Amino acid sequence: MSCDEKKDNKRDYDGCVCEVIRAVKDIQEHAVDEECPPCTSCFLEPLGELSSKSRRKCADTRVFMLITDDGTPFSAFYRDGDRRDHDCISVYFRVEKIFHGCCATLRVLEPKDKEGKEVDLLSASGTKIKLSQLCKVHDFDSTDSCITVDLKCFCAVQCIKDVFLDVCDCG
Repeated sequence: MSCDEKKDNKRDYDGCVCEVIRAVKDIQEHAVDEECPPCTSCFLEPLGELSSKSRRKCADTRVFMLITDDGTPFSAFYRDGDRRDHDCISVYFRVEKIFHGCCATLRVLEPKDKEGKEVDLLSASGTKIKLSQLCKVHDFDSTDSCITVDLKCFCAVQCIKDVFLDVCDCG
């Protein structure tokens, strides 16, 4: 279904991105031990399945990206906790809250490389996301920055990884 098709649909339809983000939120809130399903997708349960073949026992976040109608990753600013640099753009999010059907509050996640250093996702000009930088991202840190979005404005969602960000108690 294209992004424009959902506008012409006569039934009450929020869109597939809304449904996926709702499912991610539900999975984050209701992580339980179950058998490993055979394929990977945003709907994969329980939380921790996207981490690796050996499921992460204490994941509390399903990291995802939103894709705009022109095929580019949606990005948002975040307040950089270390204040030593200015690489404060990310394309990675954690769903915090869903309201009014298809609106969501998303926590912006700081991208980190294998050594735990922040990955600068911006091009040399500092105006666009440099897609090759996304391959350097291996982990994430929680930030204090959140953004409220209308999920109907996006054409795709890609789930990246399940991680522990210490935003809830994993016992």
